[in-house]
Amino acid sequence: MAGDPLHAALLARLERELTTLPDKPEENAPATLAALWHLAAGEPLSAVLASAKPLPGLDDAARRRLESLVERRLQGTPLPHITGRQHFLGVEMLAGAEALIPRAETQILARAALERVRECLAAATEPPVVIDVCTGSGNIVVALATHAPGARYFASDVSAEAVELARRNAAFAGVEHAIEFRTGDLLQPFEELAGRADLIACNPPYISSPKVDALPPETGAHEPRIAFDGGPLGIRILNRLVSEAAPLLRTGGWLVFEVGEGQARGMRGRLAASRAYTEIDERTDAAGSGRVVCGRRGAEASR
Repeated sequence: MAGDPLHAALLARLERELTTLPDKPEENAPATLAALWHLAAGEPLSAVLASAKPLPGLDDAARRRLESLVERRLQGTPLPHITGRQHFLGVEMLAGAEALIPRAETQILARAALERVRECLAAATEPPVVIDVCTGSGNIVVALATHAPGARYFASDVSAEAVELARRNAAFAGVEHAIEFRTGDLLQPFEELAGRADLIACNPPYISSPKVDALPPETGAHEPRIAFDGGPLGIRILNRLVSEAAPLLRTGGWLVFEVGEGQARGMRGRLAASRAYTEIDERTDAAGSGRVVCGRRGAEASR
């Protein structure tokens, strides 16, 4: 807020002391202050949405709250855990310690999945079946149900706490009627859908166990380890996903999943070696690193 001494002082402090993690580029000092300012005024907003709105006036009590909120943030509490909000693919969502905070790079996965779902909707004579596994906060399936209504959406996570947050997110976004949530290990909750899925999307744990131990405190101390830990080499869940998804996909159905930096080439090879997938490709981030791998189930796989 131009001309407000408190705004100027807090912004200067955040610019000096705040560390913006590479996977949360939207949480720069001005956006962080905007989100905390709105929260102090009684309106919880994500950094993205708060940055797009004018700042309200604050009374003395709200100004004291704001200073306390800035202190919490600088002590390492993730911004979405303070505000209870995160923005993902144009949808404002709830955030909490129950699940991974949605990252900007996961929008690459969501956009790839959305493209496939819209193709299915355009060609289908009945609602396509879309499954989101390792759903976490439900950000992917909620975004898909918001932007591509008309499909039958299913989502699951091994964490009951994450599934409860995902349910609340669906209700918060007004799409709870469109999604069926389940709790269980990877694709196990969907055995009755064998051969019927048009798309399976997944943002699995893909960081190696030693690297999880070395995550920044803001991440490692506040977000569930289960959402990051992909085993000794980081590919334990990825390998299971490739093999377990194939029986659920119909011929022509798509598996679309996120991978870590440096993993795309190996996972494309894993898809090809399985002989269940055709039209294997990847989506890259702004730096040209493969971050999403896609494979289409071929006719041979279903024989």
